[in-house]
Amino acid sequence: MADSEASSKILVSHANAHTYVKSVLQANGVSDPHAATVADCLVAADLRGVDTHGVNRIPSYLARIRQGVLDPTAEPTIKDITPVVAQVDAKNAFGFVAAKMAMARAIGMAVAFGIGMVSVKHSNHFGMSAWLVQQALDAGMMSLVFTNSSPALPVWGGKEKLMGVSPIACGAPGVEHDFILDMAPSVAARGKIYKAKRRGEKIPEDWALDKDGNRTDDPAAALEGVMLPMGGPKGSALSIMMDVFSGVLSGSAFAGHVTNPYDPSKPADVGHFLIALKPDLFLSSEEFKERMEYLYNRVINCEKMAGVDRIYFPGEIEQLTEAERRNSGIPYVEAEIEALNAEARRVGAPDLVVS
Repeated sequence: MADSEASSKILVSHANAHTYVKSVLQANGVSDPHAATVADCLVAADLRGVDTHGVNRIPSYLARIRQGVLDPTAEPTIKDITPVVAQVDAKNAFGFVAAKMAMARAIGMAVAFGIGMVSVKHSNHFGMSAWLVQQALDAGMMSLVFTNSSPALPVWGGKEKLMGVSPIACGAPGVEHDFILDMAPSVAARGKIYKAKRRGEKIPEDWALDKDGNRTDDPAAALEGVMLPMGGPKGSALSIMMDVFSGVLSGSAFAGHVTNPYDPSKPADVGHFLIALKPDLFLSSEEFKERMEYLYNRVINCEKMAGVDRIYFPGEIEQLTEAERRNSGIPYVEAEIEALNAEARRVGAPDLVVS
């Protein structure tokens, strides 16, 4: 981290961030195991540098609890459809809780049968998709992780918000370097615009349009307008694909009817679709990982274009960021700390302890 950046940020240890999240959730009626799951996922996002999906999401989640549109006490249920297919009914619980349960079942089926697929209905925002990929990697599995989300993106040729900037994520284990892809079908994740608004920062003009269809560097204006899809019709098609597999297939909201996580007026009704796959179905696990390591070295050591000092494997920058932040702390700005502490004081929970 550059000195100028570090001087403007307040550093918090990942342990203190986890303690804060868990305590403030418990004070809002969330059970100990569910609070721990949410804390694990939010802190994991901050450690990886995915600040848009980290601890700063807490105020929006708690607002939904207070409005009665997210059930902090709900216990998701699971139903086996076939030996390799199951569905989780989240029952409007935290998306983190439902998705963790779903990936665990997918992994269990993959251990027994080579592959496991789980659909999740009636869920909520589950944060950074990469944490579910990591759950599969920790079990030695490949994975695909899909979700849909609230309208933010126009379909190609349209001008209204219809599709979500729903991430597509996948992963595969390597010898020393795992492959983790987690990306939105938009030029930038919508959470980055919320982050810029929260921090009083401008955004690049190629990220979004305002409500009148003009390019804007104002995050507030961007949130009233639409996100721009990456690759034009390709990004638009990817967002529709996420809606098909996550919303249409699951029986959850779709076609623009998922509720924004910052809108505390009604349940979100998000859908997810998760696959776990054994990497040794066609060759040994050792050979698979060796081939992944060969791929890694081919990618990072290929001839570089002018001005490029280093090539990174997908997920590698986030892994390096995590190693740094585990040592130095997670950076927040003062306004973010104040907003988090306001939530703690509302319910008599401890403030976030800064490092």
